[in-house]
Amino acid sequence: WDRVRIIAEPGGAAAFAAMLSGRYVPAEGERVAVLVCGSNTNPGNF
Repeated sequence: WDRVRIIAEPGGAAAFAAMLSGRYVPAEGERVAVLVCGSNTNPGNF
């Protein structure tokens, strides 16, 4: 939330977090898609 203003459940945000943190670096020419799910969140926590 603090960085990109997307509310997502932890499991749904894991792949996105790996991309943002640099822990996953795509190979040259690789196309990456990340699905972010937020159906199990409570917006009141943010």
